[in-house]
Amino acid sequence: MSDLDNLITIRSNDVAPRGGRILISEPFMYDFYFGRSVVLLAQHGEEGSFGIIVNKPLKLRFNDVVKDFPDYEGQIYLGGPVKSDSLFFIHTLGEEIDDSLEILKGLYWGGDLENVKELLSMKRLTDQNIRFFLGYSGWSPRQLEAELKRNSWAVSSTNAHLIMNTVPEKLWKMSLFQLGKEYSRWATYPSDPGLN
Repeated sequence: MSDLDNLITIRSNDVAPRGGRILISEPFMYDFYFGRSVVLLAQHGEEGSFGIIVNKPLKLRFNDVVKDFPDYEGQIYLGGPVKSDSLFFIHTLGEEIDDSLEILKGLYWGGDLENVKELLSMKRLTDQNIRFFLGYSGWSPRQLEAELKRNSWAVSSTNAHLIMNTVPEKLWKMSLFQLGKEYSRWATYPSDPGLN
């Protein structure tokens, strides 16, 4: 069996998807949004699943894209193909932002935008405690399960530190290495097989 055959035949892991876990795309997914992506699931259930791609920073200034917000020097990220004209955010600030939902220990989804604007005005927000995303990633009922059966994704537990403190461009490989030797082979597959 060749190395390529070994890469293709990795079976899906047995970690179930749920809010606060990540989806790590397999290396053969060449989709603009999901190729080499890490998706943080905010919710997974009978109604479907949604989350945000956490490792794809955009080459745009935050205030060039997001109007009517205080100046912010931090990055803005591609969150996914759904509602790509809407702003979503995760943060580590907990109750400092009203109406936040804790999706994993120390990491929160959304909250009151007026609180966010106030904290931005006070220069209290950085890429280390908040991340902004355009759009989100969504799956209809049972769609994600079908993709998992095709080994399109590996599911993994994660933590706030990994999501917020890893260089985004390295997060896909680091997440694979945490899954063990079998999955770390995915990281060795070239992003453009024609160049191999």
